[in-house]
Amino acid sequence: MNTVTELFGSMVFNDSVMRARLPRNVFKQVQLSITEGRRLDSEAANIVANAMKDWAIEKGATHFTHWFQPMTGITAEKHDSFISPIDGGKVIMEFSGKELIQGEPDASSFPSGGLRATFEARGYTAWDPSSYAFIKDGVLCIPTAFCSYGGEALDKKTPLLRSMEALNRQAMRVLRLFGNEDVSSVKSTVGPEQEYFLVDRAVYEKRRDLCYTGRTLFGAMPPKGQELDDHYFGTIKPRVSAFMKELNEELWKLGIMAKTEHNEVAPGQHELAPIFTSTNIAADHNQLTMELMQRIARKHDMVCLLHEKPFAGLNGSGKHNNFSIMTNTGVNLFEPGDTPSENAQFLLFLCAVIQAVDDYQDMLRLSVASASNDHRLGANEAPPAVVSVYIGDELEEILSCIEQDKPYGVKEKELIKVGAHVLPKLPKDTTDRNRTSPFAFTGNKFEFRMLGSSASISGANVVLNTAVAESLKQYADALEHAENFEDELHSLIREVIGRHKRILFNGNGYDEAWLHEAERRGLLNLPATPDCVPCYLSAKNMKLFTDHRVYSPAEIHARYEIKLDTYVKVLKIEAQTMVNMVRKDILPAVSAYSATLAEAALAKEELSVEINTSFERETATRLSDLMRDTLSEVETLKVESAQAMALGDVLSRARAFKDRVLPAMETLRESVDAMEILCDREAWPYPTYGDILFSVK
Repeated sequence: MNTVTELFGSMVFNDSVMRARLPRNVFKQVQLSITEGRRLDSEAANIVANAMKDWAIEKGATHFTHWFQPMTGITAEKHDSFISPIDGGKVIMEFSGKELIQGEPDASSFPSGGLRATFEARGYTAWDPSSYAFIKDGVLCIPTAFCSYGGEALDKKTPLLRSMEALNRQAMRVLRLFGNEDVSSVKSTVGPEQEYFLVDRAVYEKRRDLCYTGRTLFGAMPPKGQELDDHYFGTIKPRVSAFMKELNEELWKLGIMAKTEHNEVAPGQHELAPIFTSTNIAADHNQLTMELMQRIARKHDMVCLLHEKPFAGLNGSGKHNNFSIMTNTGVNLFEPGDTPSENAQFLLFLCAVIQAVDDYQDMLRLSVASASNDHRLGANEAPPAVVSVYIGDELEEILSCIEQDKPYGVKEKELIKVGAHVLPKLPKDTTDRNRTSPFAFTGNKFEFRMLGSSASISGANVVLNTAVAESLKQYADALEHAENFEDELHSLIREVIGRHKRILFNGNGYDEAWLHEAERRGLLNLPATPDCVPCYLSAKNMKLFTDHRVYSPAEIHARYEIKLDTYVKVLKIEAQTMVNMVRKDILPAVSAYSATLAEAALAKEELSVEINTSFERETATRLSDLMRDTLSEVETLKVESAQAMALGDVLSRARAFKDRVLPAMETLRESVDAMEILCDREAWPYPTYGDILFSVK
């Protein structure tokens, strides 16, 4: 294949392939299954499965798998070959409709949060026809949902699909009120920008902390970091360029619309941005993107780091979630438009998002919470942990005028009445001026910037879809029985603006004063994962997800347990890694270097009393003091970690790790980093920050 157009989607069983290989009536059934969620009958399923198998074999595939996304946050797959035995010791290649539609992987070792007992190993995968099958590494991958024997969601895809259905139901009710009879469905769409680091593989493999935890647990800052901003949008290095080229080609084969690539702020940091697509497909594509980044980097003797904060003191990596809502007729409901009805419709959907973010700021913060992202949020390159919405000065002034029944602008003589007067055209370049905002309107979409680089985008979009659906439900309930639609609409928007304007903030989110202002407004400040997770169980949030049939109470409790348990396990692994690094490598190396300094001082004194030995003696003394402190701090960390793990319930354990173990880890790091600065380069047992960050030439 010589061109991108020939390459794109070549490993995907997409519409064009299905149209060519399926009978017309079966193709139509598949399309109805995709667009309206209708079930395929068994005969049609067998025809689709056979066509899919023949296509995959022609592409070199020998196996198939139900590709799913358990609550580990990564993907899972079990490969089965197409072979089936026949007489004479031979085999044929078969794939049935039953095998396409449903699988039965062992669910015993996946996180379930109590949804199933250990002895209930059975789990089921169910084909998601809205996400195309694809071939990866010679295996036909069928995107599927994953549920327990009792039907509870054990994955991230099922709740996402449910939330998209909830949004569709309520958005359609609202659109009908505006006379949109041609629209038959509505979907949220997402374009997730993906940040990551690339480091040399040989350097990576010498760092136990990077290998075990994905981040550096120790490391003094080098003389040069990101201060000069010379890496941002800089010339892409040859090794990185070769990696990006191969990554693009592999993504394009899978129908992933990789569009933009560039260097990010920190040395060794980069970004890839795709064109937006339907949210559930975007979630699938982002999981594939992260997997391919890591695999292809190793082919180029590099390692891709997806941890949110792999290097202290440098920019962390996020994943900007560009969220919009589209009709099946191609209308973006966040596009302001030029006519009164379009303006009114836009304003109502804008208000739906503003209300959703305000009412469920706790769940949005929780949706991006993790032990790794806690290090990033609130740092000087990432949004603060306080959720707010930036809409730009012009749009905020328009909303203020509507709320107060005031004229807009110097020349405006009449009051702005929603649905009766054309709103001023909104220039896109006035809507995205604030990079400190966690949730910003960017002209025709909202950019949710709090997601961490390693996270699945599913969790955040489940909350967004469901919260916006709830806003729209309330609006539809109020407007469907209105005597005068325009008057009721105007009053509704005024009331929503007045009630939720506290969430709007166009200022500097990094300013300490904002935290005090946010507290005055009654906004939540949830800095760490254990602060967020109890929000799962609040009556308000339980009602939201159960009313819209996105989560059952049992599924919510499961996610509560899994989120906290994962947090505890991550910090426990990090604490144990620190202890091992210090005891097995760092203290022996520093002790040997100190002995070398002492021997050098003695040798100089034997040669001549006039030779200055202050460097050796002062350095050895300082290192001796630091080694004593470090040894004590290691023991403290071990004790705190053991005591935290011994606590009875998972929330208590998580809080103990946050309040006692993390501070002990930080104290230990300070001592070790101080020793690194004093030690000779050759004596230090690990590659330094400078070695790692500038390792890719």
